[in-house]
Amino acid sequence: MPKLAFAAVCTVLALGAAPSQAQVPAPAAKPAYDVELARSLGASENGMRSYVFVLLRTGPNKVPAGPERDEMFRGHFSNMKRLSDEGKLALAGPFDGVDGWRGLFIFAVEDIEEARKLVATDPVVVKGEMTPEFHKYYGSAALMLVREVHDKLVAPKRQ
Repeated sequence: MPKLAFAAVCTVLALGAAPSQAQVPAPAAKPAYDVELARSLGASENGMRSYVFVLLRTGPNKVPAGPERDEMFRGHFSNMKRLSDEGKLALAGPFDGVDGWRGLFIFAVEDIEEARKLVATDPVVVKGEMTPEFHKYYGSAALMLVREVHDKLVAPKRQ
């Protein structure tokens, strides 16, 4: 027996399995379909739903650093929290600013017109710091669970 083959057999035997008894992991069981959860999230039979994706780009009016900018961004975060609490905002977050990409919203609404009304309440859009670009998006209804899970990941503030 060549040295390499002998070493392989010894390694397999040392790990407790004969060469013909290699361990192959069993496929993971598919979770049971939860009709109530699917219904509560607005999921189709394939677990998907309609959203509106909003790309926030750098706008024409950069608000200079200072109290007005600070207030604008406090309002921006407050507005996102309100929309999330209402079940309208499924996901939001910043980009790196490359090519003017500043952030995104994914709204759990059926049409772009409703998303336009929601975005129009955001101070960064009102002030022209960012401009929105709207697109229909069809994705996993599980996005609706992001807020619930995220809230469990946020550590309490220290005083």
